[in-house]
Amino acid sequence: MMRLVNVTKTYKQGSRTVNAVRGVDLTVPSGEFLAIMGPSGSGKSTLLHLLGALDTPTTGDVIFQEHHLQKMTDRQRSLLRRTKIGFVFQFFNLLPTLKGVENVALPLLLAGTRRKTALEKARVSLDRVGMGHRADHFPEEMSGGEMQRIAIARALVTEPTAILCDEPTGNLDSKTSREILQLLRSLPEEGKCSLVMVTHDRKAAEYGDRLVFIQDGVIAHEEDLRGVGDHLIAASA
Repeated sequence: MMRLVNVTKTYKQGSRTVNAVRGVDLTVPSGEFLAIMGPSGSGKSTLLHLLGALDTPTTGDVIFQEHHLQKMTDRQRSLLRRTKIGFVFQFFNLLPTLKGVENVALPLLLAGTRRKTALEKARVSLDRVGMGHRADHFPEEMSGGEMQRIAIARALVTEPTAILCDEPTGNLDSKTSREILQLLRSLPEEGKCSLVMVTHDRKAAEYGDRLVFIQDGVIAHEEDLRGVGDHLIAASA
């Protein structure tokens, strides 16, 4: 579903050249929960941005459902992000002046969906993450875990084929983190939706099906974690 083929990404910082990603090959099949770990500056966030069409490679191919992202126009990539990819961030990125349901409906409203229809779909998405009771509350009235659930509902409202998470539990306490990870674990669905999560937390990564370690812009090694996440959920039940 998502592929990086011999991808490099180089940045200029003044007179210095930074090789953020160096010849990475990576495939994320439909329905997989992939966790990416690595030290700061290792290139893991750059990989996430490349997979999510937020950036384009210096060399190599980034392929999303057989679409070569670097061959698409900015407008085409923007449309793909809006309709096919859901994003979840560490700091939630909710608009403080909008109620929960309005924050969730925002991607649909920006795509031109009628307000009534967008709000109806947003309420369905909120119910899916157990936040229907917070639909008419503002972010300042919610806990961190509730705001992250709202953000996940927003990522789901367009029925994306990929969900990309950048440190989604990095701003939460351990109990709330477990609850959010259990929710994320339930989202990948074979033939419909994959999930990629960048994290510094080994325990968070173990909720995934596969773990990729990034070091100095290359994949250092991988681990098969299938079954580990289910064990963690059972242990915390």
